[in-house]
Amino acid sequence: MNVGSIFNQAPWLFTLFYALNILFLIHAIATRRGVIWIAVLGFSLFVGGFLGPLIYFFLEFLPTLRGSRRAATNVLQSGLEAIKPLDTRIREAQEELAESDTLAHRADLAGLLARAGRNDEAQATLNPLLAGIYADDPVVLLTSAELDLARGNPADAEARLTRVDLRTSAATRTRTLTLLAQAQEKQGKVAEADATYQQAMTAATTEEPRARYAAFLVTQGRREEAAQVLEALAKTERRATNLYKRQEREWFALAAELRRNLK
Repeated sequence: MNVGSIFNQAPWLFTLFYALNILFLIHAIATRRGVIWIAVLGFSLFVGGFLGPLIYFFLEFLPTLRGSRRAATNVLQSGLEAIKPLDTRIREAQEELAESDTLAHRADLAGLLARAGRNDEAQATLNPLLAGIYADDPVVLLTSAELDLARGNPADAEARLTRVDLRTSAATRTRTLTLLAQAQEKQGKVAEADATYQQAMTAATTEEPRARYAAFLVTQGRREEAAQVLEALAKTERRATNLYKRQEREWFALAAELRRNLK
């Protein structure tokens, strides 16, 4: 049985491949897959063939779907992790560190302990990383800066944060600039803190910079500007998914408290 007889017996297959050919041609043009793919799919569309869309599906389209699925899974896992109670996350981090003593596990636990106000435990967890090859790692610098702020040493925090490479990732950039703005604010560097908060809000991966900037504006007596930032946060919260609301609940709660205090 040849291909022609298959299409004669099942004409819907011809329609399916024709539609897929058009879809993949649009996809190739929109995603700039190159002249060769556009030519192959264009020729296949012209002659009514099926090999072009079939090859494109397996070599280009399917890997794209798999990559998108992995990215979506990573985002979902991060969101689910963020909504766990802090005590639960600390316990799980301690178990992971006991099982495998790595930079990531040690820094994660130190960061969680710092958030819980257990600064001595956090420092003890972090100390082995402060010397040697990990001393300039962004994760170590950020966690150390958090501890410096918690201990009332904003100048030390600022010194560490200026060593972080902001190109590491969007999340690293957001966290670094937010902490840097806090360190500058605590030292009375108002103009610098204002500029750094605004930098942190650009392409931020969390609502923390906006919420903290609103709080900063309130303390500076700039109530109208604070109200505008808080209104934007409220609009984001109204439009957010339930998962995102839970993930960012700490910052939405801070924004709600600030709005109440402004009335």
